[in-house]
Amino acid sequence: MPTAIVTGASRGLGLALARALSAEGWRLVIDARGAAALQHAAGELRSGAAIVALAGDVADPAHRRALMDAAGAPIDLLVNNASVLGPSPQPALTDYPLDVLEHVYRVNALAPLALAQLVLPRLSTGGCIVNVTSDAAVEPYPGWGGYGSSKAALEQLTAVLAAEHPDVRIYAVDPGDMNTALHREAAPGEDLTGLPSPQESVPGLLALIAGREPSGRYRARDVGTVAA
Repeated sequence: MPTAIVTGASRGLGLALARALSAEGWRLVIDARGAAALQHAAGELRSGAAIVALAGDVADPAHRRALMDAAGAPIDLLVNNASVLGPSPQPALTDYPLDVLEHVYRVNALAPLALAQLVLPRLSTGGCIVNVTSDAAVEPYPGWGGYGSSKAALEQLTAVLAAEHPDVRIYAVDPGDMNTALHREAAPGEDLTGLPSPQESVPGLLALIAGREPSGRYRARDVGTVAA
């Protein structure tokens, strides 16, 4: 039974991916900041696989160590999906509180690197790391400077890690626009019902996880189209 750590798995893309991995028989270590929502998700997933659910913040070193202890070794997959938006609605960078921006970077960029540092020595042969990114990392959308720049930092960290570990598959994956709670926070009052559900990005993620594509940046729905 392969083992995966999936962060931010109580809702949205993290939960959709956890459902798919659970259905394939993976042992999952999942986390989220909200304990009640995480336990609800874990209760749903337990019918399909062994689940360890640990509520906590990936920016907390003690929580990251607890995730490692629960996963044990070897670890076959790390999915760094947990992230924070920052203020809602997003302020312009000229007005962005720097202490809040520092927290966004700690969660969205530094915590995934810290987890990768812990996982790499335990990663199984053929295992991989998936860092969930965004088109806001490469497109200069007004009002997305905090979140987008944190994801841009994550993408560069991903690329350098991949260059330093050429024998390991390390991906930055853009799932595309989705109807998620984070997107609703970023665009309060907008009608997002026309956006794809997170489930539509899962096939591409599964294809990367199960395949042998080289490290790099991928758009999940493109990978899913190719795999189909």
